[in-house]
Amino acid sequence: MRLLYSLLTYPAAAVAFAAVLWRGRGDRGYWNGLGERFGFGAALGGGPSIWLHAVSLGEVAAAAVVVRALRARHPRTPFVLTTATPTGRARAQALFGDAVDVRYAPYDTPDSVARFIARVRPRLAIVMETELWPNLFRETERRGALLVLASARLSQRSVSRYRRFGALFRGLFRGRLIVAAQSAEDAARFIAIGADPGRTHVMGNAKFDIDVGAGVAARGAAYRAALFGPRPVWIAGSTHAGEEEQVLDAHARVCGRYPDALLLLAPRHPNRFEGVAQLLARRGVRFVRRSAGIAVPSEAPVLLLDTLGELLDFYASADVAFVGGSLVPIGGHNLLEPAALGLPVLTGPAQFNGREIAQLLLRLGAAREVGNAAALAAAVELLFEDPAARRAAGAAARGVVDANRGSVARLIDLIEPPAAASPSARS
Repeated sequence: MRLLYSLLTYPAAAVAFAAVLWRGRGDRGYWNGLGERFGFGAALGGGPSIWLHAVSLGEVAAAAVVVRALRARHPRTPFVLTTATPTGRARAQALFGDAVDVRYAPYDTPDSVARFIARVRPRLAIVMETELWPNLFRETERRGALLVLASARLSQRSVSRYRRFGALFRGLFRGRLIVAAQSAEDAARFIAIGADPGRTHVMGNAKFDIDVGAGVAARGAAYRAALFGPRPVWIAGSTHAGEEEQVLDAHARVCGRYPDALLLLAPRHPNRFEGVAQLLARRGVRFVRRSAGIAVPSEAPVLLLDTLGELLDFYASADVAFVGGSLVPIGGHNLLEPAALGLPVLTGPAQFNGREIAQLLLRLGAAREVGNAAALAAAVELLFEDPAARRAAGAAARGVVDANRGSVARLIDLIEPPAAASPSARS
């Protein structure tokens, strides 16, 4: 089974690489570090490393907290962070600069994986959430590294899929791999596909340990004062195609009741900034681009956030936050970013990327679910007109985050002793 899988990874990698080249036509970030996807790149100096993998932007935020905790304990150890998307790579580079080596993860072909592991020589490898790659895992453990699935989650549907491949995925768990699951249900599902019960632990969700940074609230207040003042403001963060239209329909309704209301519109992907600008122009909506660096005139109802790395700051400048990817079947993005800032949170019904978090926020009154543009507008209007309800929802949101912190500390305490006992990765 493993041999067949390895053979199939080559045409699969070719298809994936063709997709990267095609996407690079619209977003040149895909063309950066092309060789890294095949395991090429500079060899890491300074001895065996600690390597973390976070597949995309959402996982990078959780991985960042883990990186900081480990770097505090191992300041002289080289750190590597891999991701699969340009937005994840850009965010990691913005967070860590030269302190962490940021690369694309290699495709799961045997030679790409071998090149990558030989260059970074991990003694500890941490994979965030659910990324199960047979060749990468096998080579990592073969080189003597401790492998950890952190904040690991697995759906029941995925269990059925992995079971169909039998021995291929059961073999992933034959080494010293540790599963640090988000919940007892996730732990049981990993055990069902072959994880060692004695090495499977419930650690919670590292995303609750989000560190928004001491300066975010101050920057948000400064942006508000400089760019748009005391207008009622809501933000639609990480939106997708088919969702901006609904958000703009909602904002038109909101402006019917609050003529000076301002929408901060933040598309998820940089390659869509221009397309969203064209959508606004076609609709006859006056807007200002954040990249222009100018204040928003009172007659402009939209500020288009067409820059990178400022979403948290603009969440902090708003009164209400809608988190995108949830009115279209993307699965929803990180609700905990605005929640940690004490904002009332709005989400669509498509929450399958973080259903447990969404349901917890909804159950405790920290979030509201909206199913369409009309419901979104009504929720924004209600929160605008009732400051007490807005404050209560924001306080509940921050309370949910604070009450569930601690996963990263538990993870570090779990993996430090066996990591210290691991032999150095062989070159």
